Amino acid sequence: MARILVADDQPDVLEALRILLKGAGHQTDAVTSLAGVFNALEKRDYALLMMDLNYTRDTTSGQEGLEVIPKLQEIDSTLPIVVMTAWATIDLAVEAMKRGARDFVPKPWDNERLLTIVRTQIELGSALRKGRKLEAENRLLRGGAPNLIAESPAMRPVLEMISRVAP
Repeated sequence: MARILVADDQPDVLEALRILLKGAGHQTDAVTSLAGVFNALEKRDYALLMMDLNYTRDTTSGQEGLEVIPKLQEIDSTLPIVVMTAWATIDLAVEAMKRGARDFVPKPWDNERLLTIVRTQIELGSALRKGRKLEAENRLLRGGAPNLIAESPAMRPVLEMISRVAP
């Protein structure tokens, strides 16, 4: 069961997503502002962030949400971000992806398509996190471990296996 952070300034959207995602076996935390997104990310790790692009500054351009995507990526580059908006355009979708969003969902959404996106992004985020852990472990074993351990006959097969898995 994955924990998903959902950000939208409309309570009915948050409730609809909570019900849909719960039915698919996910837990959700809901926030109604971009400040709430940052606060939630400080307190807990999430498998996915789904966020609206429009909040208080204006309700149609998406700029408010677009501006925070790179900041969110700095906090956790493995966190998949799926953006949502009722004011969907191709240009807005392209811009969101350029800034680091992994997918774009127009409102109103198609439930099956949304759940497919959620599953795919959670799997990709999990694979990225595992890859980072392997990379860090590989660096530790190659550069940070004492030579006696890293070069011992018992460790050679482990190091060879890690070097084949991690690029």
